[in-house]
Amino acid sequence: MTKVPSINWLSDVNVFAVNRLPAHSDHVYYQTVEEANSAAPMRLRHELNGDWKFTYSINPDNRPEQFFQLDFNCSGWGDICVPGHIQLQGYGKPQYVNTMYPWDGHNEIRPPEIPKDHNSVGSYVKMFTVPAHMKHKPVYISFQGVESAFYVWLNGEFVGYSEDSFTPAEFELTPFLIDGENKLAVEVYQRSTGSWLEDQDFWRFSGIFRDVYLYTVPEIHVFDAHVRAELDASYKQGTLQADLKFLPADSVPSKIMAELFDAKGRLIAKKDAVLGDGICTFSIPVDTPELWSAENPNLYKLFIHVYNESGSLVEVIPQKVGFRRFELVDKVMRLNGERIVFKGVNRHEFNCRRGRAITKEDMLWDIKTLKQNNINAVRTSHYPNQSYWYDLCDEYGIYVIDEMNLETHGSWQKMGAVEPSWNIPGNKPEWQDIVMDRAISMYERDKNHPSILIWSCGNESYAGEVILNVSKYFKEVDPSRLVHYEGVFHNRDYNETSDMESRMYAKPADIEKYLSENPEKPYISCEYMHAMGNSLGGMYKYTDLERKYPMYQGGFIWDYIDQSMIKKDRYGKEFLAYGGDFDDRPTDYGFCTNGIVYANRELSPKMQEVKYLYQNFKLEPDQTGVTVINDSLFTDTSDYDMEYILFREGKELARGIINMVVAPMSEGRAEFELPADIVRDSGEYCIHAFFKLKENTLWADAGYEIAFGQYVFQVKGTEKPAPIPGTLRVAEGDVNIGVHGLDFSIMFSKQAGSLVSLNYAGKEIIALPPAPLFWRATTDNDRGFSQDFHSGLWYAASLARKCVGVEVKEGDEQVCVTFTYKLAISSEVEVKINYTVLSDGSVRVKSVYHGAANLPQMPIFAVSFKVPADYDQLEWYAMGPEENYSDRCKGARLGLFKNQVSDNLSGYVMPQESGNRTGVRRASLTNRDGQGIRISSVSEPLACNFSPYTAFELENAGHHYELPNVHYTVVTIAGKQMGVGGDDSWGAPVHDEHLIHADQDMEFEFMIQRI
Repeated sequence: MTKVPSINWLSDVNVFAVNRLPAHSDHVYYQTVEEANSAAPMRLRHELNGDWKFTYSINPDNRPEQFFQLDFNCSGWGDICVPGHIQLQGYGKPQYVNTMYPWDGHNEIRPPEIPKDHNSVGSYVKMFTVPAHMKHKPVYISFQGVESAFYVWLNGEFVGYSEDSFTPAEFELTPFLIDGENKLAVEVYQRSTGSWLEDQDFWRFSGIFRDVYLYTVPEIHVFDAHVRAELDASYKQGTLQADLKFLPADSVPSKIMAELFDAKGRLIAKKDAVLGDGICTFSIPVDTPELWSAENPNLYKLFIHVYNESGSLVEVIPQKVGFRRFELVDKVMRLNGERIVFKGVNRHEFNCRRGRAITKEDMLWDIKTLKQNNINAVRTSHYPNQSYWYDLCDEYGIYVIDEMNLETHGSWQKMGAVEPSWNIPGNKPEWQDIVMDRAISMYERDKNHPSILIWSCGNESYAGEVILNVSKYFKEVDPSRLVHYEGVFHNRDYNETSDMESRMYAKPADIEKYLSENPEKPYISCEYMHAMGNSLGGMYKYTDLERKYPMYQGGFIWDYIDQSMIKKDRYGKEFLAYGGDFDDRPTDYGFCTNGIVYANRELSPKMQEVKYLYQNFKLEPDQTGVTVINDSLFTDTSDYDMEYILFREGKELARGIINMVVAPMSEGRAEFELPADIVRDSGEYCIHAFFKLKENTLWADAGYEIAFGQYVFQVKGTEKPAPIPGTLRVAEGDVNIGVHGLDFSIMFSKQAGSLVSLNYAGKEIIALPPAPLFWRATTDNDRGFSQDFHSGLWYAASLARKCVGVEVKEGDEQVCVTFTYKLAISSEVEVKINYTVLSDGSVRVKSVYHGAANLPQMPIFAVSFKVPADYDQLEWYAMGPEENYSDRCKGARLGLFKNQVSDNLSGYVMPQESGNRTGVRRASLTNRDGQGIRISSVSEPLACNFSPYTAFELENAGHHYELPNVHYTVVTIAGKQMGVGGDDSWGAPVHDEHLIHADQDMEFEFMIQRI
């Protein structure tokens, strides 16, 4: 029944849908078999996307209240693109906040009140003519996503109202249509009662940000199809069941015929449906169906044919279905009988230019990227996604936790403290209907997707009867799936809400404690490895639990993509911006940059570790073959070629291909035979083994590497190093100590307390003298841990040392100059840097640290200096190819890699430590003419960084555009650098074994040689 619209609905918890059609499945439908087989766009649908007339009002008092009237002239208004956010099209400004509500500090309100002065209104108008083929039929309109509440009028008549930003809202337009041009008016409010339920960690936008379209239906239309492809307990017998509801509700088809085809287009079964009172059901048995999983996303295609009373075909519904059984058996989640491990990510819908108004191209890129990097699961954090995403997950094979649009974080957690005194929805019955509506809308739309294994009752909304009732609803309507909700961790009175123990950012030790105490529920980390900035250190500690505890069933990295947005600086140059950059207050600044993918959809270096730790195939090569552990549940290795390569000191010596098939959940070994005497010279050898696709797939081309392993070994020789030719001349002046050879000059300064010149053949290498370095540019995780507070004295120590001694020792073939430094932080700390100049101009550098008690952890123990920026060409023999750290190097491989110095400044939105390589045996730094220096380890491999900027320049820049022009290459050679951590970004320390304890004595050594 049509109501008189009221602005008071915005703050009325009991009004969230007026004249809205009931939620229903997201199936497509056609009028002919040919159309259905072609999978062409639906002819019965007419898009209203594109330019709409638009005006923006800062609050409701300023809105054009009568704009929906037919005689209201909107021709002078501006235009806005639909779908799209208002704040990204020149109106208002985007705002990023995490847990606090966006009006905090502006308004003192409690739910369901809403801000009256900070509630922008978008007034949209679209003129349209009903397409000829839709005339004289019922016409409906579908809004796939509008944030956060909106009213609809057609030709001056009120149509309806809806809240819930992330599920469709549909209305019938038929009674309001006129011949010719129709005026559609939509009034969108940024704040409503629903805003209290949408306190997700994301940018706060508003507007019509998903598709809008008209649609009509045949004379008899399947309004809702509930299709279930079930398996019996043997996983051998399938049953396809369907329940159909019709529109109009009293319409009765004369016949419903169903046909089921397999993936190859072969007809499996044909069945006539049983017709009932306004509902139709049918059931099709399928013997030994091909089962659906992420590894083998086998999909059948069901065609439902609807006939009218005269026997004419009026509607065809093509519906993809996947047979699979997901259940909890002996306290373990199992898919098709096998224990599942989620190798997952949380994924926001995001585009750095369009916000959450993402495109199909974005989604295709995302799904392929997940598959290419061994990610098998997604949690739709924290709202239902566009329907197309679930289609892709069905087709490509991704497990989904489908999460309803509910988060009330700021109502129960304030600055990290749990304080639920006014938590919603809690046990407040007045909030039950509005919350349940969101659950129903998600379930009804998404219920037919085989990729969805778990329903989630929302995110970070504490606990209570309201959410418990949502869980009971899911279990009642859909016993084929499990139910997830993490919030019961904070209130165990409602433990039954979730079928699994789900925690956020628990430390590995905490998880082990839970799993070792005979728990009642399996465990998943619905959020773990907070990937903010340079992060993901220690991820292996979580994936190691997969083998140790059957009830540990994986987790979902937070998160997939940075939520940073394109903005222009004052000079018109684009950069990636974060919270606060749009003058948005309050804000949580850079906390929106947590992705393993940058916002511009480029992979971050963190993905290297994810791909390796998530791979199903564990490859363990040695000198005679490769052992393969296949952790896949259902697939063997027959789709992949095994390739191996032998290297010596980074140079390829031999390669081959092995044909091997290892069954799922088993181990196998294949032998290979290296050419005779190929491993004879002394040196370091490495064998790489890969699995590569034999054929093209949906997500990658043939030859794509999906899994990797390596084996490193040494062959010792007896040969003695050749004598170094040349003689040295030492000139010890009052201030400087010069060591001179045939075509080189090396200078040390007593005044500067360091090496000040490396001059080879008249070319000066040193632009700024080497100095001890104990500070790295603070990472996001360091900031969260308050590294500057705990360890800031090492920042000062790096800038303010005092040289207290210079010692020179001359030998027959070498000259040794040692500088001794004291640091103000402790009288006991002493650092020596010893430079030994050899007769060919090489310099061996040894840094020795003598520690002291009661000093905080040291970020890095290194020597750093500058060379001219023309030296920017790099060749590494090290762990790579991407940056890596002591706690994030499992996915790195030993090899010979080339890049440029500028490549080592990773794209973390806030400048910070980046570009490090561990396991550095040698690295060559040259200009484009091939002249320069080589840094080599002497005993133990090094950690090295070649960057355009010093740690201090990076430290003091909030954005990349704040960094200075490049004038130097900064060389940092470290004996140790602490790990980057990643358990969380607001206080979790780096794991102890990846820290540098300042009470210990340390030393490292390296060579500088000219090239």
